[in-house]
Amino acid sequence: MTTPSGILSRFQSESSIRILQFVAGAIFVGIIFWQLQFSTNAICCGDFDGYYHVKWSRVLWEGMKHKTFPPAFPWLPLTTLNPKDYVDHHLLFHIFQIPFVAFSDPRLGAKIASAIFAALAVLSCFWLLLKYRIRYPLVWLIAVLACAQPFLFRMNMAKAPPFAIIYLIIAIHLFFKRKSWPLLPLAFIFTWTYDLFVLLVMAMFFWVMTIAITEYRFEWRPLVYVLVGCIAGLVINPYFPHNLQLLVEHVQIKLTTEDFPTRVGSEWYPYDSWQFLGNTVVACLAMVTGYITFEPFERRRAHFPLFFLLFSTALMIMTARWRRIAEYWPPFAVLFAAFTIQPWLEGIRSYPRRLPPDILEELEPFLDHSRNIMREWISTIAALSVALVLCIVLFFNLRATVHEIQDSEPHDHYRAGIEWLRTNVPPGQIVFNTDWDDFPRLFYFDSSHYYVSGLDPNYLYDKDPDLSRLYDRITVGSQDDPGPLIRDRFGARYVFSDNSHHDFFDEARASGWFDIVYEDTQCTIMYIRDEKVSDVLGP
Repeated sequence: MTTPSGILSRFQSESSIRILQFVAGAIFVGIIFWQLQFSTNAICCGDFDGYYHVKWSRVLWEGMKHKTFPPAFPWLPLTTLNPKDYVDHHLLFHIFQIPFVAFSDPRLGAKIASAIFAALAVLSCFWLLLKYRIRYPLVWLIAVLACAQPFLFRMNMAKAPPFAIIYLIIAIHLFFKRKSWPLLPLAFIFTWTYDLFVLLVMAMFFWVMTIAITEYRFEWRPLVYVLVGCIAGLVINPYFPHNLQLLVEHVQIKLTTEDFPTRVGSEWYPYDSWQFLGNTVVACLAMVTGYITFEPFERRRAHFPLFFLLFSTALMIMTARWRRIAEYWPPFAVLFAAFTIQPWLEGIRSYPRRLPPDILEELEPFLDHSRNIMREWISTIAALSVALVLCIVLFFNLRATVHEIQDSEPHDHYRAGIEWLRTNVPPGQIVFNTDWDDFPRLFYFDSSHYYVSGLDPNYLYDKDPDLSRLYDRITVGSQDDPGPLIRDRFGARYVFSDNSHHDFFDEARASGWFDIVYEDTQCTIMYIRDEKVSDVLGP
């Protein structure tokens, strides 16, 4: 018989092992994200949005120091983010960034913050595995890291998604522990951090469904606390009621089943089938494993697997529609597999138990010990084999991610041209930027001027659809004599453009309205004349 001291000793031993596993996992994860983050000297990566987030965090900090909160945002006056209607729907994320970016080198601070936030998101998944004593947690940690190449890439961006994963993991733990009231402050904080708090609402509904299916009852408490927390986060908000208008705008545009009215970022378009499978092979295999090993008839043990089945399946469908969800579905697919296969690893569903009762009774004395040893050997060998395969996949994913990050523009991209703009153009003027996604770098390096479009082209479209369509025609070179239109309709005398807008440049040169006042290998700045001249600009 096991004595109380023996039980305590065993519990302490297991706790020590879990702590050591977590420390080892934290070191491993930290090294990976530090290496990925510093594969470039820029604020990572792919798009330029991180530059906006970092700069705005500094503006928030300056506003706090001068007792102005929230500060005005005058930099996109022609869009729905004009000074009157601007909404910071990442407010708490920007506040979290302040300790990192408030010093002399915000670029370095942003990179350190991004590496830490991404590591915490992965470690929150690892913590959940350890908390619920999932076997072979280090193998599952490797699976989370190897789940998808876009997951590694997007986790390194200086954006809010890592916090969404952290909040969702906390919420799932609260669901599983039947602790409902903490969901209210969690939902409030989530709503202030990121507008994808709707994922928490979705997870809550799936947990209510799980309880209804497994226990035949309606669990109302999570529903009430989550909804009240989200509503409170929207209403008790410095941007209320404009934040509600922006939320509705996002939902209307991004949830459309048709093509977008403007050219939005590639993240809002779907992957093609082979690209989807190639980028997320581990996540796909995790889903298949979960579907195969899930047993819906064992309701008493089906709570956790059923929840992850519903939640990860919904995220998978969303990822197939929008690449934007690529950082959410893959880790939860791995958690689905981990929680679903756990009963098999524990031997709860071992096949000898399914033998006829009379045969099982005769064989029981011989099977108990040998069965346990055999099960341990088989599961350990299988876990090591899976870990080896996952390490190979992780290696290739890391290599691909490093190359993709290194291929993104360096920190000084556009810097020389923007510094010319800041030095030679009087402050407060509107600059016509030919690409909406150039705005974050323009804002970061030159906040003394205002810009036509930025962060999302739909902000200009929703404010003035006709002006947005004119903007599109001008930037693709299909509008004759664009100079007077830029000057009179957009209020801009200077045009900033990267050098890839060849059709726009051809039209501008042929029109006789533009003077090139700055040019380098990355960008061109033009000035719109008062009058058209017949001697057009040469090549």
